[in-house]
Amino acid sequence: MATQRYSVTPHPIETLLIWVKTGEIAIPEIQRPFVWEATKVRNLLDSLYQGYPVGYLIAWRNPKVKLKDGSISVGKRILIDGQQRVTALMASLLGHEVLTDDYETRQIQIAFNPQNETFEVTNPAIRKNSVWLPDVAQVFAASASIFQMVEAYCAVNPDVSKDDVYKVIEKLRGIIHNHVGIIELAEDLDIETVTEIFIRVNSAGAPLSQADFAMSKIAVNETYGGNMLRKAIDYFCHLAVAPEFLPKIKKGDKSFVESEFFDKMKWVADVNDDIYDPNYTDMLRVAFTSEFGRGKLQDLVALLSGRNFETKQYEEAIAEESFAKLKNGIHAFINKTHFDRIVMILRSAGFIVSNLIGSQNAVNFAYILYLRGRSEKVPADDLERLVRRWFVMSMLSKRYSSAPESTIDFDIRQIDNRGVVAYADAVVPNELPDSFWTGMLPQFLDTSSSISPYFRCYQAAQIKLGDRGFLSRDITVADLLLNRADVHHVFPKKHLKDAGLSRGSYNQIANFVIAQSEINIAIGAKAPAVYFTELVDQVQGGTKKYGGITDKDDLHANLRMNCIPDGLLTGAITEYSDFLEERRKLMALKMKDWFEVL
Repeated sequence: MATQRYSVTPHPIETLLIWVKTGEIAIPEIQRPFVWEATKVRNLLDSLYQGYPVGYLIAWRNPKVKLKDGSISVGKRILIDGQQRVTALMASLLGHEVLTDDYETRQIQIAFNPQNETFEVTNPAIRKNSVWLPDVAQVFAASASIFQMVEAYCAVNPDVSKDDVYKVIEKLRGIIHNHVGIIELAEDLDIETVTEIFIRVNSAGAPLSQADFAMSKIAVNETYGGNMLRKAIDYFCHLAVAPEFLPKIKKGDKSFVESEFFDKMKWVADVNDDIYDPNYTDMLRVAFTSEFGRGKLQDLVALLSGRNFETKQYEEAIAEESFAKLKNGIHAFINKTHFDRIVMILRSAGFIVSNLIGSQNAVNFAYILYLRGRSEKVPADDLERLVRRWFVMSMLSKRYSSAPESTIDFDIRQIDNRGVVAYADAVVPNELPDSFWTGMLPQFLDTSSSISPYFRCYQAAQIKLGDRGFLSRDITVADLLLNRADVHHVFPKKHLKDAGLSRGSYNQIANFVIAQSEINIAIGAKAPAVYFTELVDQVQGGTKKYGGITDKDDLHANLRMNCIPDGLLTGAITEYSDFLEERRKLMALKMKDWFEVL
């Protein structure tokens, strides 16, 4: 018979609210912030009033922790599912303000009509209508007198029976005695099991990640400054994408402004670059992996709980040390010099726009590598080159695209053992040998996916090598990509569609070049044999139809930059398939040249 890994206990809502207020049950803000519409709060109260069930809450008790004096502390219950419902009850019944998804605090007021026993979201019209009690929180206030409330209501609604109003308000007050079931998960369960239970019980909700659990552990720990640390993570991520949020922090969170974090992170509000906009998972991964030498976030959750991996026990000293190390990691992450430097390294490799970066985990590990290299005192120039090359290698090899956490864990443990430089020097040539550029990469370029890492890296290579746009005399690929360039088909799409080719055929990335829109428009649907003949005429003094190149050598140079085979100009290549095969080889060789100068 299988061991039951949970208990289910009904508790009155009143008890649940007391637990939250006293900290017995902690809302970790896994689903930060409060995102329910006010109408959902109204519907929740109506369901309770009607006696309908409102679903289970899921709590996971923190493990018992050995304190420094040898005594054992029983951990709080962490509410991992049901935060929105509990927050809705706190807001509507107790009048607590909630934090919205715009990080603003506001009150949610629900009105109640004692005559027809209905709820509604409070609005100006309801406030003016005497049949409504505009805020049910007043009914549940500790100082509330039902007698006075009924008297005041009937004074402005004289046709209503006091007894009827009294009974209805008593019924409303009684909803806090309704029971809600709490599924309490065993304290010794690991994250994977807890996540699986959450998904199975709450299939309609968003699945929780290990980063969510880590954030819950951080948020509920006040002893070692977890709540402030959680805010630092959240606020930095929010400021990175919404700089206008800065005044709201200054106005609404004085304690954070006065903390050790605010002055060190406020610079991010002045950044207009989206090369690296981390979310809280990215921040946790970089901070944890670089500081702890581990790659699996489940280990972070265990360490923040105080787990001793050798004795399998939980100790306060380990929790304290883990919070201190994580805080150091977060400080390193938000450090302006560090953050600016990793973005600069990415840009210096040619990744100057965010849509060229397809793997956030590749960026995360590049940052981890950078921070570890700094701690190992690798000379700055050597470290920048090492990080550039590792990032490109991880893009081209899709190193972190499948099972990224296991790969990150493997890599960081190897770095711990061998050092950053020795490990990178061993891995990069092994992943990208000479045969990669001449054998494997041309095959990988046989794709129609414009978001493939190979096409992204090809564009970065053109940027880094200073290439000009297809048939452009002066405008570079970098200029074009920064201004939303056209991706032009060398063999025009309509030309190939008319020849009966499929989308996957005419949209091969080896058929793509970055071009000015006016050049793209001028070429239109003309066959290459037609417009290349006109190009030859253009550089021999003929009519200028395509861009500003009028010199034969300049034309040849431009075609080489864009990996266009000479055979298109001489007429030796006429078949589309021959063109693709030849161009893939040239694109791969360009990327090899690029990698060698990184």
